[in-house]
Amino acid sequence: MHTAVLVLVQVLLIIGLSRIMGLGCRGIKQPLVIGEIIAGIMLGPSLLGLVAPDLAASLFPAQTLPFLDVLSEVGLIFFMFLIGLELDPKYLKGNLDIAILTSHVSILVPFSLGTLLALLLYPLVSNATVSFTAFALFLGAAMSITAFPVLARIITENNLQGTRLGTLALTCAAVDDVTAWCLLALAIAVGKAAMSPSGTNNMMGVVATVVEALLYIGFMVTVVRWFLQKLARYYRRTERLTQLMLACIYMLVIASALITELIGIHLIFGAFLLGAVMPKHAGLVRELAQKTEDFVLTILLPVFFAYSGIRTQIGLLNRPELWLLCAAVVTVAILGKYVGTYIAARVCGIDKREASALGWLMNTRGLTELIVLNIGLSLGVISPLLFTMLVIMALVTTFMTSPLLEWTYPKKLIQLDVLEQETEIETVVGIAKPTYRILVPVANPSTQKGLLQLAIALAGNRLQPAVVHPLSLIQLEEDYMFESTPVEVERLIRERRTRLEELIQTLEPPETRQMVHSIVRIANDVAGTTAEIAQLDRANLILMGWHRPAFSSNRLGGRVGQILSSAPVDVAVFVDRGRERIEKMLVAYSANTHDDLGMELALRLLVNDERRSLRVLQVVQGQEAPRELSYEFRTLMAQLPAEVRDRLHLQILEAPEPIQAVVKASEDVDLTIAGTSRAWGIERQTLGRYTDQLAMECRSSLLITRRYSQVTSHLASVLSGTGDPEMIDNNQSGVVAP
Repeated sequence: MHTAVLVLVQVLLIIGLSRIMGLGCRGIKQPLVIGEIIAGIMLGPSLLGLVAPDLAASLFPAQTLPFLDVLSEVGLIFFMFLIGLELDPKYLKGNLDIAILTSHVSILVPFSLGTLLALLLYPLVSNATVSFTAFALFLGAAMSITAFPVLARIITENNLQGTRLGTLALTCAAVDDVTAWCLLALAIAVGKAAMSPSGTNNMMGVVATVVEALLYIGFMVTVVRWFLQKLARYYRRTERLTQLMLACIYMLVIASALITELIGIHLIFGAFLLGAVMPKHAGLVRELAQKTEDFVLTILLPVFFAYSGIRTQIGLLNRPELWLLCAAVVTVAILGKYVGTYIAARVCGIDKREASALGWLMNTRGLTELIVLNIGLSLGVISPLLFTMLVIMALVTTFMTSPLLEWTYPKKLIQLDVLEQETEIETVVGIAKPTYRILVPVANPSTQKGLLQLAIALAGNRLQPAVVHPLSLIQLEEDYMFESTPVEVERLIRERRTRLEELIQTLEPPETRQMVHSIVRIANDVAGTTAEIAQLDRANLILMGWHRPAFSSNRLGGRVGQILSSAPVDVAVFVDRGRERIEKMLVAYSANTHDDLGMELALRLLVNDERRSLRVLQVVQGQEAPRELSYEFRTLMAQLPAEVRDRLHLQILEAPEPIQAVVKASEDVDLTIAGTSRAWGIERQTLGRYTDQLAMECRSSLLITRRYSQVTSHLASVLSGTGDPEMIDNNQSGVVAP
């Protein structure tokens, strides 16, 4: 087969397997990088070469590997440029003194332990052609590295970017990144000097490389940065990144990479340095990252993972003592990074939980570790055996970060901390200790005004102790995309919050806007996060709009169905037909617990506005006797003020088709309310599916209710003061038919 065709086949296979394994890791809440590294290992001698050696030799013959090497090097150059581009000075805005101490201790401890470990490993996994100094420096650098991109994404996924822990972790990782790359540059300089034929001038060569590197850094932060600022000013005027500007920037990336290679460190440092000195104009950085990352992250970076996997030979660990050495490498890496970070953080006054969480965050290594290892292997400083051990270490430390962070600092605790801050804000504006809370998931603020208006109508007026929380969840699909960096996430949150505030300002009557306070979060699992926030917020009700899932015509499927199934609070789904006012209401009542919830919400709406009227419709078929309303319901009716009872009418209707009877009755009302029951064609079936016959045929707006708790009261806050409080408390479970 022609070499070019074979390389294209390899790239096709690499991209497909990387995506599959990446999605699998996302499913178990692991970074995408884990799946891509595993995909690379699977294509190498560790799996494919083991189970199908002939196929592996045909797919990845030795003569094509240099082409993969070139593609992976190009991918690394532009990926390192992206890392430098994302290294925003904003990450250094808080606790810089604590971060500098913590990050440097978190480098010094594992670096020292790695150097000591080198004394054990050098005679076992290296040879006389490699100097011990270069070997120890590379091993120490490998132990010290923190993967800033992976850490940043873990922080955004856990909504830590606005917390003290998140800010401190980002600052530590940014300082750590710069220091670790400097150490690696020194290790490369020493390694290359040790490999040079003129062994007597090794030290002079190292000194010359360091001096040239410092001079080049000075040139980049002065002359090149001045030129880039000119480009940024031009972009500010035009607000467009032209192909000419993009070509100039890419040429500078490649030129900078070539210069650092000629100096004697590595290509990646020049690319990283150019990204770091780029002016951090938000629009320019965003557009440049978006134009660059798609091709680099979907094509070139998986090739790098595959090339690393082909060089990883787990079969080399063929003796128990070698596995013990691998375990020692992993243990030293974990303990060195975690203990160093934890002790430094505690000395700086950070509490135990945050210090421990910071230690686990700094322990992640991910893709950055693979870059270091591939450089060491290419230079011959580390052997294939040690390379394999360190790849396993990179996988283990990255994989363990999210579970250990969750164990140390659970997401529920993070959400609770943020919600408590928002509760303090509510108290300041005059909503002290609201007794009724409605959580309103808002997917698109521009189309869901009716949903929020209904929430306000249920909450009541500003004199009642109630609060409405519009909840907007921003879902990030990729690990490395620029939009998932903390700075960009903060911008997205501000934009979404602004849109919600604009929506809130359109709500009527104006005095009710004080009780509406938005919540904006990052979420991978929208349904799960909604249920979690509802529970932590002590919401009485989740009120959400319906939608049609992409792969189903069922309006109660997808995320709506997931929330209906899993949320540990009462849920209502609003099908909005565009009615501006809710004055005439209809409750389709079949005497089950979900209809009871609908009745309570209807009575709440009735009490909150004297212009509203309510008709309770009970449909009987044939000779079926109408079910008597319960004692609890009759008692509850007695608690209603007379003027409210006068606006409530009970109707028993005989009809062969209950659903069609409700559909016909809905023609004369503004809002129909029905529970998720078989009687109304709204029921959960197998595999969590809901039918939605009434939702499709109802002529008015429709509110579908699903009861979770029999003891949740939706009337106590509006009926307090209208009757005997003890009687009201005894009837908090609502309407229960016999």
